[in-house]
Amino acid sequence: MRDQPEQQAPPVQRLRIRYAKRGRLRFTSHRDFSRAFERAIFRARVPMAYSSGFNPHPRISYAGAAPTGSASEAEYLEIGLAEVQDPEVVRRALEESLPDGLDVVEVVEAPGGSLADLLEASHWLLDLDVAPEAAGPAVETFLAAETVPVQRMTKKGLRDFDCRAAVVALAAEPRDGGTRLDLVLRHGVPSVRPDDVLAGLASVGGLEVAGAPLLTRLAQGPLDPATGEIGDPLHR
Repeated sequence: MRDQPEQQAPPVQRLRIRYAKRGRLRFTSHRDFSRAFERAIFRARVPMAYSSGFNPHPRISYAGAAPTGSASEAEYLEIGLAEVQDPEVVRRALEESLPDGLDVVEVVEAPGGSLADLLEASHWLLDLDVAPEAAGPAVETFLAAETVPVQRMTKKGLRDFDCRAAVVALAAEPRDGGTRLDLVLRHGVPSVRPDDVLAGLASVGGLEVAGAPLLTRLAQGPLDPATGEIGDPLHR
């Protein structure tokens, strides 16, 4: 009879971490980041708590990861520790252990509850190689539509969904010979991504984007339904 696995003690402290994906590291996939982060945890000698079972894993919970290829200033995760630590000491140790471009911005003690539940919306900037006089009318047409159906290939095959309902705010402004879209997206199921909004702009507004747009997430967190502003999930 196989021996039962050792039961691990529960974490004595939980820390929430905000990190950024910058420069060429925006092409890091979520799987690549998780491997890099676990190596950084080991190098920084952070006293992690581990799951129970035959294959214990460090207690790390990821939430709301940005799509591969997107830069971000607001990625979040939570870790469970076996010893109480100063959050700022952990931040500095992880910052030194991660490659430049994967940057730990802030570490705070978790107050309890679900971090994922606080990530209700995201604020994005989309830099496009397209003339402002083409982008402006397409945005107006998109916002005037009640629904904007788009398609995306998922693990379960091609899926149809409405991308308009997730858009809280969308505006276009000229920038460096092209256009910058300022976008606030409400999170939901299915999750609507910035590239889905671009597909919707092409569908209903005829907006054709040359080259690969630069997508940058500035913030994600709780959404104020009255103002459309996004709060800070680490200080709630």
